[in-house]
Amino acid sequence: MWNSFSAKRNVPAIPFVPILTGLMLLAWPFLIGFGLANNNLHGILPVMALVLLLRVWQVRRQSGPLRNMILIVALTGVALCAASFVLHAHQWVLFYPVVVNLVMLVVFGGSLWTTMPMVERFARLREPTLSPTGVRYTRIVTRVWCGFFIGNGAMALFTVLHADIRLWTLWNGMIAYILMGTLMACEWLVRQQVMKKDA
Repeated sequence: MWNSFSAKRNVPAIPFVPILTGLMLLAWPFLIGFGLANNNLHGILPVMALVLLLRVWQVRRQSGPLRNMILIVALTGVALCAASFVLHAHQWVLFYPVVVNLVMLVVFGGSLWTTMPMVERFARLREPTLSPTGVRYTRIVTRVWCGFFIGNGAMALFTVLHADIRLWTLWNGMIAYILMGTLMACEWLVRQQVMKKDA
């Protein structure tokens, strides 16, 4: 999802940057958990902020339905890293998964009030002439993702407020990804059936 948009022509791409930032975002809960457990988070925070700034540098010249969202999420991550580093209050970085879900909810939910929901924009990248059935289906899928972001974001916030780093790491580093992957797989299966009926 994070790299589903295409770069403009004549803009040099740096493949290792999105790969590096993608891996870091996936590993974010484990990096935070490791840093807190070993009292070494203060040394990890500048590296995490630098990688996110590299992501911002690359994405700012690109276009696509997720460009602004990626910029906001990355800059928010930088701000949380900076706040935790400067204030020596490392709980700030724990809010990152909450912010990610909130931003995703705003982007996906806000698109429902436009003529083209977010999932439809993704679908039209592959199939510009989307059928009316496909249009209706993408709007439904956009709503489903909004529900996921609400539930996942609420649980991420609970893990922060509960102040249990093990629970926070377990949910945000494993369970949330399992649920997201399950939703993607189920959506793919349903989409195949919709496409067969529409054929």
